[in-house]
Amino acid sequence: MCSLAPHPFLSLSKPFTKRTLISLRNVIRDSALNKPGILADSSASPSRDAAVLIPFCNVNDVPGILFEVRGKTLRSHSGEISFPGGRIDSTDKSFLAGALRETREELGISPNRVEVLGELGPTEVNLRGNMRVWPYVAFVHGHQINEKGTLDTPLSSIDLEDVWKHRSLEEVASVFHLPLQALASPVRLKASKFRGGWPYWAVDVSDLVEAEKVEHGDGEFVDEVGCGQEGRIEIWGLTGWYLSLLTRILQIHS
Repeated sequence: MCSLAPHPFLSLSKPFTKRTLISLRNVIRDSALNKPGILADSSASPSRDAAVLIPFCNVNDVPGILFEVRGKTLRSHSGEISFPGGRIDSTDKSFLAGALRETREELGISPNRVEVLGELGPTEVNLRGNMRVWPYVAFVHGHQINEKGTLDTPLSSIDLEDVWKHRSLEEVASVFHLPLQALASPVRLKASKFRGGWPYWAVDVSDLVEAEKVEHGDGEFVDEVGCGQEGRIEIWGLTGWYLSLLTRILQIHS
């Protein structure tokens, strides 16, 4: 695994534009990783489905991806970094509809601000093996999808403070933006193996996540956000795996 130059259309420092989104949609559609029938765990037989949104966005005209830290009161994966999303229920018309619903419930982001760019594949199952997780790639606009301007006009940035205010306090402990330029930094990348056998990059985001301090009975304070090796706060596990698949498609790293 080594660092590569990103696709020519993708700038790691300039904001996303309409032209960028067109190119992203085409690359995701045409990617060999998106061909069906190749699963990292083809032996699993999940009984339920979930869906997540991988939300590209501009923040202060800086391109990146929006992440959340799961609330500590959740029954599973509490305190870990994830994409917005969750279990599909009977009211959802599709897996994508479920991902959009969960994004609105967790982060207060309305579907009319979300421009879906494609479906990432191959899909995987959760650690227990009883749920298939469907990942969708999208761009979150600061205002509306049909923005004015040319193909090269920077798209509107989201307001992180507003997302913070409207997040679900029960489900989301924190929200942060990972710039593409930071994602391409080799010092952040830790070679890991998904489910013990599939190589991918875990990403150190310790400096981007504001950890919540909790006082224990002995008077000492400990971090209650994130999980990683040697005290790092990392994007790892299934979230890290899907992020790694996406960055390989975009040639940010391989």
